[in-house]
Amino acid sequence: MTFLRRPPVWAALLLSAGLFTVAVLGLGLARAAFYDSPDQPAADRIVVAEPPGPVEQGVCGTVPVQAPRELRGMWLTTVYNIDWPSKPGLPEAQVKSEYLRWLDLAVAQRHNAIFVHVRPSGDAFWKSEFAPWSNWLTGKFDDTDPGWDPMQFMVDEAHQRNLEFHAWFNPYRGTQPAPSGTGTDLSKLVKDHPLLAHPEWRIAYPTGKTGRLYFDPGVPEARKFVEDAMLEAVEKYDVDGVHFDDFFYPYPEKGEDFPDDASYKKYGNGKSKADWRRDNVNTLVREMQQRIAELKPWVKYGISPFGIWRNGGEGSDTSGLESYSAIYADTRKWVREGWLDYIVPQLYWTIGFDKADYAKTLPWWTETVKGTGVQLWIGMADYRVGEKGDWSDPGQLDRQMAMNDKFGVQGQVHFSAKQLRQNRLGSVSRYVSKHYAGPALLPRMARLPATPPAAPQITGAQRAASGAVTLTTAAPGGGASWALYRTGESAATLVATGRAGTAVVDPKPPAGAATYCLSGLDRSGNEGPLSSPFTSAG
Repeated sequence: MTFLRRPPVWAALLLSAGLFTVAVLGLGLARAAFYDSPDQPAADRIVVAEPPGPVEQGVCGTVPVQAPRELRGMWLTTVYNIDWPSKPGLPEAQVKSEYLRWLDLAVAQRHNAIFVHVRPSGDAFWKSEFAPWSNWLTGKFDDTDPGWDPMQFMVDEAHQRNLEFHAWFNPYRGTQPAPSGTGTDLSKLVKDHPLLAHPEWRIAYPTGKTGRLYFDPGVPEARKFVEDAMLEAVEKYDVDGVHFDDFFYPYPEKGEDFPDDASYKKYGNGKSKADWRRDNVNTLVREMQQRIAELKPWVKYGISPFGIWRNGGEGSDTSGLESYSAIYADTRKWVREGWLDYIVPQLYWTIGFDKADYAKTLPWWTETVKGTGVQLWIGMADYRVGEKGDWSDPGQLDRQMAMNDKFGVQGQVHFSAKQLRQNRLGSVSRYVSKHYAGPALLPRMARLPATPPAAPQITGAQRAASGAVTLTTAAPGGGASWALYRTGESAATLVATGRAGTAVVDPKPPAGAATYCLSGLDRSGNEGPLSSPFTSAG
């Protein structure tokens, strides 16, 4: 799978020998729409995932409290400046302004998370000891310091809006093809680039103008280096999640194999090359889970893989490219071993598509995560809306999300931000009005530390000229965020959420008196007890 310079992201479906591949046109998330039998997870890792909302949490006065629980996010792609920044080398003020507009869009569409591409290809959107500054930010390949801290700004502003910040990394890509990237031209790399300092880590693939440099996944020292490079960001910044897409070994190029014979000869230990490559990817996935847990155990860890593990048999009822054999990503094993907190398969096909029917791939994934404690979120193909055929129907994503609800999926991530703003055929407005009509709490991550805060207290209320009601609160409270409920005839429903320390506001209260309850939540989505009911004046 290769990046080209412009969206739409996927190129054509190439049908050959019963397989198809989906090429990515321009994204940063490496959207791909294209057997070692995995051991069962240890008993202490088996956790029943909490179903999607509405979930009842106590009572407010005499009525039950209900809130939907669902991850809602979008991928913000930086590679080739697909989403952000709009151009390389922009002034700091413009870069910041553009980012805030993306956050405003997320808030307007009632998302609760954003996934930002901070290491697209061996570079960094923070001052790193392991990687040069990203040229998609600075407009240069010489490690020019922009003079400010983009990562701190991004995380802080997301948190101010109560959006989780998931730092999205490509582990092994070292460069992007020329001319926008440096390609395989070593003379264009900064003098202290790790792939110059360690040529034994370096692989160029494929040949020709689309070539790029990779860190060799088969070299243990290279793997440790890329882990350290990513964990540096986790250590330095208050990120909520570590996120990969499906770029480990590259997607196959016709007539070429990834040239890793040297590392295979040195480290293969008698395994077939395919099994050895899968083991290399498995090791990275497992070690990152272990190291994140040691460093910051509350940080979530997830991967967004190609939507097909294997075809037929124990795999899905599909006939497409397999992540297991084509890119050596044993995605089912990662889930069964409990190496992830969440998985976001890229199900970038329509309901009824013959090679990979959404209605058949989705149930396979829901069955795969069952009983593992790994949450299932779905990668949604907003970028495909408007294509010929079934994608010309503006209701396709709406129907897919209804199917997600039916099968107990705990969230969606949309590719990508630009398409959410474009709202092709009105498709985004349609699913937002039906599925994201009100706020949602994040799904409770039972695998991670639980520190639910004590009940807060509501001490007063003031109505603004706009009609919004601002509530004043007192200790104990605490936690990472708050949830505000307003009572109705039969239930108290969620009307607003916010980061701890921000004003508690009901943006659209009724004209008369209203009764509220407030709760706090920890970073893993565990909700503490509700406050006593408080009734505001009419």
